[in-house]
Amino acid sequence: MGREDEDHIKSPLISIISQENGDGDGDGVFEETQKQLWLAGPLICVSLLQYSLNLISIMFVGHLGELSLSGASMATSFASVTGFSLFMGMACALDTLCGQSYGAKQYHMLGIYMQRAMVILMLVSIPVALIWLNTGSILKAVGQDPDISREAGVYAQFMLPSLFAYGLLQCLVRFLQTQNIVFPMMVSSGIATLLHVLICWLLVFKSGLGTKGAALANSISYWNNVILLALYVKFSSSCAKTWTGFSREAIHGILPFIKLAIPSAVMVCLEMWSFELIVLLSGLLPNPKLETSVLSICLNTAAVVWMIPFGLSGAVSTRVSNELGAGHPRTARLAVIVVLVVAIVVGILVGSVLILIRNIWGYAYSSEVEVVKYVASLMPILAVSNFIDGLQCVLSGSVRGCGWQKIGAYINLGSYYLVGIPLAVLLAFVLHIGGKGLWFGIICALIVQVASLMTITIRTDWETEAKKAQERVYESTLPMDIVS
Repeated sequence: MGREDEDHIKSPLISIISQENGDGDGDGVFEETQKQLWLAGPLICVSLLQYSLNLISIMFVGHLGELSLSGASMATSFASVTGFSLFMGMACALDTLCGQSYGAKQYHMLGIYMQRAMVILMLVSIPVALIWLNTGSILKAVGQDPDISREAGVYAQFMLPSLFAYGLLQCLVRFLQTQNIVFPMMVSSGIATLLHVLICWLLVFKSGLGTKGAALANSISYWNNVILLALYVKFSSSCAKTWTGFSREAIHGILPFIKLAIPSAVMVCLEMWSFELIVLLSGLLPNPKLETSVLSICLNTAAVVWMIPFGLSGAVSTRVSNELGAGHPRTARLAVIVVLVVAIVVGILVGSVLILIRNIWGYAYSSEVEVVKYVASLMPILAVSNFIDGLQCVLSGSVRGCGWQKIGAYINLGSYYLVGIPLAVLLAFVLHIGGKGLWFGIICALIVQVASLMTITIRTDWETEAKKAQERVYESTLPMDIVS
């Protein structure tokens, strides 16, 4: 965005936010809304398509028997906790670095940052791979069923190649997203998902590999997506300025990158792990089969619905980082206000749908009347948590755009592990509210998280943040040293 565009946006922004006299007609707000929705739509599709890979594999495995299904489900959950969430979080450092560099027109730095992230994530993959190789033993050691643990161990071992692909994929996605290049990602994810169905069918049912085939299909599909995006980056004219070849500079400045990547990972992991912990706690309740089944249904539903605010989060992260890097603090502030309004509207609409379908939604997962009724009673609570989660999700996107990951990590630690989980245990086990108590604990955590993030956002000096962004960009800008 040029200086003329910045001036164009100032009038409606000042009239709406600063309450100053302006003659703008709101074009800036409409323009910002259009930009964010244009980004968020494809990002929502990308998130859903990538999430569906594991889901499709588990659906195929489900036809092989209960033990196979339990093992694959447990292995997928274990992989998410120990690997996927970690890599997603670490790659979020690129939201700040690539986004602000792109806004400052330091285009060649995007490719260097991406290479740097890839090097770090591949190094981190080695210890994580060792953990995955011992999945069966680890699960058995923490008290899981020996047969299920053994099945999960085999599944995790055959899914090992997907670990390396997932790290590279996250780097490529952030590299493209921060340049507002989102439709190619949607196309590549769509192709990979369509091929995944065929690959699963061939490897699970036709090759005789069974559950091993489903895990292997995951790996193949992740690598397909990586290859498609890598080819796009290499040959597309859209990336000509940002990808200029491999550079030695990628292995320099690793420490500053790690200082941002670690809090980014902590910020994401603390939140994702808390939901996994809630499922584990549900197994300790009276009638654990019912509680665990219902809570799993609700968490799966929440995960799918969460892709909508997650797409908005990616959009506002890109917009805020781009505008701060370009030295446009007012536009960055406008982006945050616009995404909050959009998140509120979307949250109300989605929540209304969840409440309307509450009596029939359980049948999509189970024919047991007891399960369906329990799910129906939890759906209004799920609608409320989804609404609040949407707000925290977009505010977290703004945090990443500004480079406040360390603050976000502290907020998530306090919200979930000092407030949410203790309250969930109190409500579920001391006051005997059961599964609803666990969910109320999560809602309390989300409320604290939103209140904290909102307070920080309101008190933000956007002029100062723009200066910090430009200092970060120009301090790390290096002469290009292309080796190939």
